[in-house]
Amino acid sequence: MTSLSNRAEQAVRIAVEAGRQLGLRADEPRVLHDVFNVLVHLAPDPVVVRVPSLTLMGADALVAKQRRELAVAGWLADAGAPVVGPSPLVPREPVECEGRSLTFWEFVDEVDPIAEAIASDPQALEDRFVEQTGWAAGLHAALAGYPGELPTLSPLVPAIGEALTELARARPEFLTAEDLDRAGREYAALEALVRDFPAYFPGVRLQALHGDSPAYNLLRTATGHLFSDFEDVTRGPVEWDLTLVGPRAVEEYERASGTRVDRALLEVMEGARLLQVVSALAAVPLMPELGPMLEPAVAQWRARTPLTLPALG
Repeated sequence: MTSLSNRAEQAVRIAVEAGRQLGLRADEPRVLHDVFNVLVHLAPDPVVVRVPSLTLMGADALVAKQRRELAVAGWLADAGAPVVGPSPLVPREPVECEGRSLTFWEFVDEVDPIAEAIASDPQALEDRFVEQTGWAAGLHAALAGYPGELPTLSPLVPAIGEALTELARARPEFLTAEDLDRAGREYAALEALVRDFPAYFPGVRLQALHGDSPAYNLLRTATGHLFSDFEDVTRGPVEWDLTLVGPRAVEEYERASGTRVDRALLEVMEGARLLQVVSALAAVPLMPELGPMLEPAVAQWRARTPLTLPALG
C-alpha cells in the first residue's frame, strides 16, 4: 500500500488488529475507500471493515447507528435482497478496537466501477443513474416489510442540529452569520416536520429507507447489482432516498414502482439534503480536503430558495 493518508494508515492498522482478534488472516489489507469512512479489505479473506473516520457523534450514538445498519442490511440479505450484507465470518455486531467501533461486511468484486463511469461520457453517466434509481424501487418494496423500529429521518434530526451548533461555536469562518441564521430556520422546519409528518403532508407513507441515496450507493457485479452502505438507514418517505437524482430518474422510479412521487415533498427533501451537506462543513477540521469537495453543494444551497414547509390547514 502506498500514498495512504494518515487516517487510512491508522484505519488499516486497527482493522487488521480487530480482524485477527476475530480469527481472520488479514495478511494483505488494502484500502478500498477513504472519505467519511475508511473501507479496508482484509484480503485474502472476503471481508471488508468499515472504520469511521469523520464522525461528530458520541460513541453510544455511533454504536446504536451501526446496530441499526447491521440489523437492516442483515435482514435484507437474509431475505435474498440485492445488498452487500454483513460478513458471515464474524458476529453481526459492532466490534470495538482501540476506541473505534467497526463493522464487518462481505467483500464484493465490483465491475464497471463508478470512477470509470465518471471519466466517460456524461450522458452515459446520467443514463446509469436513471437506471439505478429505477432499481431503488425494488429495494424500497423490500424495505417496506422491515419489522424493526427505526427513528424518523435520523440523518437530519438531530444530526444536522448538532453539526450546526458545532459550526456556530467553533467554526464560524465556514458560514456567514446570514448563512447560519438561514440554516437554523431550515433546521427548525425539519424538526417540526419530523415531529408531525402527516400535519404537513397528509397521507404520506413512512417506511424503512436506505437513507443515503441508494442509486449512488450501488455496486455492479458480474452477477447483478448490490445496494451498499446502509449506515444512514432510517424511517421516512421514499422521496428522501430520491433527492438530487434528477427528473428523468424520478420518472424512471415512478415507472418501476408504479407509484407517484410527491413533487412538493421531494422539493422539501432536496432542500434538506443540501442542508445536510452544509452541516458536513463541521467535519472539515478533521479532513481539510473535504472543504473543496463540499463547495459546489454549499453554493447550490445558497442559490436555492430557502426550505419551507407547506402551511398547516
